[in-house]
Amino acid sequence: MFTNHRIALAAAAIFCLGTALCSSPAVSDPMPPLKHALSQMTYRLVWESYIDGNWEIYTSHADGSGIRNLTRTPGVHEHDPHPSPDGKHIAFTVDSGEGRDAIRSLWVMDSDGNHRKKIADYAREPFWSPDSRSIGYLPQLYPKFFLAESYNKGLLFYDIETGKTTPHVNSKGISRVYNPSYSRNGKWIAVVSNGDPDDGLALIEAHGNRIINLHSIGCRPNLSPDCTHIAWGKTDHDLCVAPLDLSSENPVVGKPSLIIHDSINKIYHIHWSPDSRYVAFSRGPEGRGDITRKGSFQSANEIIGVYAGGWNIYVASAKRTGVLDLANASSADLAQISTNGASNKQPEWVK
Repeated sequence: MFTNHRIALAAAAIFCLGTALCSSPAVSDPMPPLKHALSQMTYRLVWESYIDGNWEIYTSHADGSGIRNLTRTPGVHEHDPHPSPDGKHIAFTVDSGEGRDAIRSLWVMDSDGNHRKKIADYAREPFWSPDSRSIGYLPQLYPKFFLAESYNKGLLFYDIETGKTTPHVNSKGISRVYNPSYSRNGKWIAVVSNGDPDDGLALIEAHGNRIINLHSIGCRPNLSPDCTHIAWGKTDHDLCVAPLDLSSENPVVGKPSLIIHDSINKIYHIHWSPDSRYVAFSRGPEGRGDITRKGSFQSANEIIGVYAGGWNIYVASAKRTGVLDLANASSADLAQISTNGASNKQPEWVK
């Protein structure tokens, strides 16, 4: 009888333990799949943001953790950050003054925000050479400020070691283009050509006079570091990734392998990670800015220097194929990097 009682107690204990195990909450990964992958990377992100009446440049780890203000300059309006390919420097623009009297200037600093240096006034749209030795930029068309991104003429390069500025060999033939992106093999510079009625993508020969029409409507192209793809905004609501052989003498854009779609919000400013595996972009509601905010202009929310409330930074896999509808995207497909909606735009990766 004693033996049977022990058996009964043991059985009851096993039953209770089993019940407890079955009723315990499942242990899950505390980070969504894409954010977990990003947390393993050594890359960082930088972007522009408008907080407490001031444009600043912010940075974070690739998964959005550790966000901090990189510039920390109340009263100075910094935006449009562009890190060098070697990860040592960041080129950016600064606006001083208001309205048509504003002056947009080009600056460079170390990637930790130190050792700031002005390069040129009346300059915009900075981009780096593949060897990280020079910063290309577009000189402003006329001294009076105008917000339009294509308000420029020519193409110049500033050597960060010597301080010397030299024009592109076809500088006089380059006008009203914007958003330049240099291929890492040094052969091409992708731009948007201001057209009527639509803007289109083009390639400028980096060391020659050729300009190739890519016959693709859209804006803000960005060339993949592995020189095999191009990403751009086809519409306000569609970002495209497509094959583009940048080793070719006559590159042709292939059929998009990935389309990122948002039927409600605008999506802009797509940029590749240094390993060509991911793309970061800006996302937020349509609007025309808020000119009551100092240092801001009135235009479409995606434009540099326009306050865009509700805009944040996101990351998606560039290796995914088909259509990624952001309305139905899972945590495996999409990672939100910033959350405060403080006009977070122009994301770039730091190696």
